[in-house]
Amino acid sequence: MEEAAARERKRPREGDAAPSAAAAAGAGKAQYVYLPVADALKAPGARVFLFAAVSEIGAAVRSRGTDFTLTLRVADQSRPAGISVTFFADNVALLPCVKASGDVISLHNVVITMHGEFFVTFNKKFSSFALFEGKVSTECSPYQTSTKYYGTQYDNELLTQMRTWLAYNPPGLKDLELQLRSLKSDTTFDLVCKVLHVYENNGEWIFYVWDGTDTPAAEFQAILDAEAVESSPLHLEGVPLPREVLCTMPCVGTVLRVFTNRYIKEVFHLQKNIYWARFCNITCKQEFGIWKGILGPSSRVRLLSHEDGSVVDRMNRIANQVHRQPMASLPGASNIADVEYEAAGYTTLMESLTHEQVTHKFKTLVRVVAAYPCRASELRLLLTGSYCLRLTLEDPTARIHAYVHKDDGAKFFGGFLTAEALIKKMNKLLGIPEEDEEGTPLTRNPPWIWCCVKSYRLDKNDPWGSRRYRIFGTEIRD
Repeated sequence: MEEAAARERKRPREGDAAPSAAAAAGAGKAQYVYLPVADALKAPGARVFLFAAVSEIGAAVRSRGTDFTLTLRVADQSRPAGISVTFFADNVALLPCVKASGDVISLHNVVITMHGEFFVTFNKKFSSFALFEGKVSTECSPYQTSTKYYGTQYDNELLTQMRTWLAYNPPGLKDLELQLRSLKSDTTFDLVCKVLHVYENNGEWIFYVWDGTDTPAAEFQAILDAEAVESSPLHLEGVPLPREVLCTMPCVGTVLRVFTNRYIKEVFHLQKNIYWARFCNITCKQEFGIWKGILGPSSRVRLLSHEDGSVVDRMNRIANQVHRQPMASLPGASNIADVEYEAAGYTTLMESLTHEQVTHKFKTLVRVVAAYPCRASELRLLLTGSYCLRLTLEDPTARIHAYVHKDDGAKFFGGFLTAEALIKKMNKLLGIPEEDEEGTPLTRNPPWIWCCVKSYRLDKNDPWGSRRYRIFGTEIRD
C-alpha cells in the first residue's frame, strides 16, 4: 500500500508541470523540458514548456468575460502545421505583441487542451512567455516578456536552433501565395495586402485591399450585341465610395474588393486603415472585367505587423513604383491614338479622381472597355453633332466615364468617315479583332492608348456630385 501511494504521488496530475530535464543542483536555477509541439500534444491537461515560431498572428479582442484574449499559431520542426495558442490577460498590454510572423516565442506552464481539436491555453495566473526576433542575429535577448517569465541557460541554444530552422522554413509562405499582379480565376491562394477600407451593407462585408501591384488586364467577350458592350459598371459595390474615403486610396496599383457574407473577428482592427493582413484560402473571379475577391467558408484573415518579412518586401517594392505606367501596358502603348500634349506627364485615373480641384486636365494611359452608343447608325449621327459619345476608360487604379462631345466627334475619329470606317475605328478602340477564316473571335482585348482628358462640373452648387470627364486633344488613327 505504501509503495502504491508513493507511485501515485510521483505521477503527474492534470495541471502539473512536465518533469524537469535535470535537478537544479548547485546551480540554483530551474531547468525545464522544452517539448517539441508534437510531443506536447501527447500530454493533454499537463503544464508544458514550448519553444516555437509564431506562424500566424491573431487580433486582440475582449473575451466573453472581463479579460482580453489573443490567439497565435506556433510551429516547430515536429509540427510545421502548428497549433493555436490562446492567451488571456487583464488588459491588452499584457498580451504578446508579436513584431512579425517568424518570431520565436518561449512558453512556460501552458496547458494542452482538447476541445474538438488540440490547442494550447495560456493561463494568466501561472503561465508566462518571452518573445524573440526570428531573424538570424547575435541578439538573443527577448523584446517582450511577461512578468512571471524566467529564462534558462539553454534558451540561447534553442533560439539559435529555431532561427536556423526558420531560415530554411519561413512560416506562412506557400506555393499558392499570389500578388494582385498574378491573380488567376477560380484558384485558391493566399494574399498579403494592406487593408485600406472596410464597408458593411446588410450583412455583406467588402474589404478594400492593395499590395501596390496591378491586377491583370481582363479580356472581354467579343459580343457585337450593343447592350453587352455598353453595360460596363465603374465598380462592383452598389454605390461609389464617399469622396473622403476615395481620397485615402493610393494612386498607383489596383485596389481589390474582397467580398464575404460572414463576420470576420479581425474587422475591428482592419477598419483602422493601418494594418497589413494575410487573406488565406481566398478565390478570385472577374465580373464585367473587374477582379473580385471572395472569402469562402475555409478562408481566414491574419493580421501582419509592419515588420513582418512579407510586408517589408512589398513595401520596398512599392517605394520604387511611384508614377509608373500600368504593368499590362508594357513595353508600350499602341499607336492608334495621337494626343496634342506629348510632353505632358502621366497621370493615373485615381490621381484625377482624388485631385483637390474639380477641374483637372491630364494625359493618361487607358483602355476603352465600353462605348455608348456603339451601333453603326448612331455612330454615324455622332459626326453630324446629333449624338454625344460616352466611353468607359480603365486603368489599373479606376474606371471613369469620359465623353466625346458632339462638336468633337469628327476630330476624335479623324474626319467625317463612312459608317464602315467609323465602325472599324470603334472596333480598334474596343479591341475587337477582325474576322478571320476561323470565324468570329470569342474575346476582345482593348489596346492601351494615350488620351487627353479634362474634368468639369455641371452644377456649381454641387461641383463634386456633378463632376464629369471629357476627352480632348485626342485623335484615333486609321
